[in-house]
Amino acid sequence: MRRSRFASVVCAVFFAMAVSGIACAADSGPETIEFPGGKKGVVTFNHKQHQEKFKCGECHHGPGHSDYTEGMEIKKCEECHNKEMANKKLNKPMKAFHKNCKGCHKEQGGPTKCKECHVKK
Repeated sequence: MRRSRFASVVCAVFFAMAVSGIACAADSGPETIEFPGGKKGVVTFNHKQHQEKFKCGECHHGPGHSDYTEGMEIKKCEECHNKEMANKKLNKPMKAFHKNCKGCHKEQGGPTKCKECHVKK
C-alpha cells in the first residue's frame, strides 16, 4: 500500500512539473516589442529572434539584479529603471537598453548606430 501511495505522489509531482513547464514555454512573451525611442524614433525589437539566440536571463533579471529564473514574473523595465534608482547610469530604461543592447551588439555583430534601431515614422 505504501509503495502505491508513494508512486502516486511521484507521478503527481512529475505531472505538475510537466504542466508548469508547458505553461512557461507557452508564455514566451510577444514576438516583437515597440519602444517609443523619443525624438530619435521608434525601436522595434524582435523579441522572438533574440529568444532563439539567447537565454532569457541575458536581458531579464529580478530585484537587485538577481538572476532570472524560469517562470519569474517579467516586470516592466521602468518599475526599477526610473528616477528613484540610485545608479544614475541606469536610471532610465533607455540607459539600461543602451548599456545591455549596444554592448551585446558590439560583441555579437548587431546594429550599434542610432538609425539602425531608431526609425522615425
